[in-house]
Amino acid sequence: MANKSKKKHTTTAATTTYDDVDNDNIWCSLIHKGTPTTFTTIALFALLIRFLVSLYPYSGFGNPPKFGDFEAQRHWMEITINLPIREWYRNGTNNDLGYWGLDYPPLTAYQSWIHGVLLRRFHPISVSLFSSRGHESYLGKQLMRWTVISSDALIFFPAVLYFIIARYNQPSRSRKTDIAWHITMLLLNPCLILIDHGHFQYNCISLGFTIAAVAAILSGKDLFGSVLYCLALNHKQMSAYFAPAFFSHLLGKCLRREHPVLEVSKLGFVVLGTFAAVWWPYLYSTNSFLEVLSRLAPFERGIFEDYVANFWCATSILIKWKRLFTTGPLKLISFSATIISCFPSMVQQIKSPSNKGFLYALLNCSLSFYLFSFQVHEKSILLPLLPATMLAMEEPFIFKWFMKFAMLSMFPLICRDGLIVPYFALLALFILVLNTPGRRRVRENNYFYNYLGATTIRLILFCSLILHIVYLTMQAPKKYPFIFEAMIMNLCFSQFVIVTIGCNMKQWMLNKNVKLDEIEKKHI
Repeated sequence: MANKSKKKHTTTAATTTYDDVDNDNIWCSLIHKGTPTTFTTIALFALLIRFLVSLYPYSGFGNPPKFGDFEAQRHWMEITINLPIREWYRNGTNNDLGYWGLDYPPLTAYQSWIHGVLLRRFHPISVSLFSSRGHESYLGKQLMRWTVISSDALIFFPAVLYFIIARYNQPSRSRKTDIAWHITMLLLNPCLILIDHGHFQYNCISLGFTIAAVAAILSGKDLFGSVLYCLALNHKQMSAYFAPAFFSHLLGKCLRREHPVLEVSKLGFVVLGTFAAVWWPYLYSTNSFLEVLSRLAPFERGIFEDYVANFWCATSILIKWKRLFTTGPLKLISFSATIISCFPSMVQQIKSPSNKGFLYALLNCSLSFYLFSFQVHEKSILLPLLPATMLAMEEPFIFKWFMKFAMLSMFPLICRDGLIVPYFALLALFILVLNTPGRRRVRENNYFYNYLGATTIRLILFCSLILHIVYLTMQAPKKYPFIFEAMIMNLCFSQFVIVTIGCNMKQWMLNKNVKLDEIEKKHI
């Protein structure tokens, strides 16, 4: 009797497809493979790397009068612990919005309050109202750094573990070396480490909520995933880069259920309820709500600021967008371009929702936003990098190619922050881990690799190397002071476009593969 039961279980596991999620014995299977021990070891090493990077300078270090992102985050702590909650987003005598006023959703403000309380407990002078402006004491800096490290450890790391559990739920797909490699790629993302622990931000929180939301949806927990994604949106509005993918995938799933209207209604109530809970202190009046909302859309800064590897900046060499159009038309053009570029990926997921297609949609939609949306920053490349890393096992070449040029696109920013040593150290570590011996090699049989060709790939990488050297050693001519930044951005932009086109094609090819499988089953 026991043998029959065992045989039945084996047969079921063998016929399970990628999109059939069975949570029974997933955790037991991963424990058997030593995943908790592996994860803990890699996590401790990742924390050590973060600590070492945090020893270097940060954005705005010793650069008055407004300093940089470090001062912005510290100032938000100062504001939130010293003023009533209704005044956090309101310009006034005690809150000059011209000096790093809060411009992220309420969840960021609550996070700033929590961290501000901790800083006031151990070093009150670093968050005292007015007198702490530009504060750069050693203890204050270390406490600020530890708030980021602790946020990583408490939110991003558990989210990665949750994703690994959801992703590697099948024995045939769960080689220990592959799991360890994928964990390492997620926890040792060089771009995320440089921005959060070097430049200084808290992207680990919003990205942590996002990856947890993806894991929940891969596990079939759509309502829980929706709550987590809403938290990501309410921490950083740039998480909207993923919104079309979440919307189309969940809508596609709902349309295939017995009561689609009910399923969509449940998701709608969950989303509205989560937003209402987060925004509750600002819902007492329309004016209060609009005050906060107006801070989240900095249209007055123009369609782009610094040199960023997207369409508007890359083409501005030939087309002077800011001179040709006012902000109003530019907003409409940008919005239209973003939606049009997202549309194919959304349609595919509404027609044929699948877990693998969902990951491709996250990558394609976030790349569309990065390339075409209004007011994109260099740091926004972290958003499409997240799904690219989640797809690293299926698309190793695209992942490593994208990561290298994502790093290059941030290189001018990293140089301004004085983080050159961590940049090259993390790049070397990434390449080392990428080529870990003993890992299962996925054959590079994809259109992207074949289209470029080995010679072209070597030439592009050589250009990347030359640009690194030129930027560090040569001075730009006075007539064209930003020519090197422009060259870097245009090279990166061209590669991001190729990745976007290739991944959209791969997402649509999933439909073809499903049809072939169905034909084969009919013949059997």
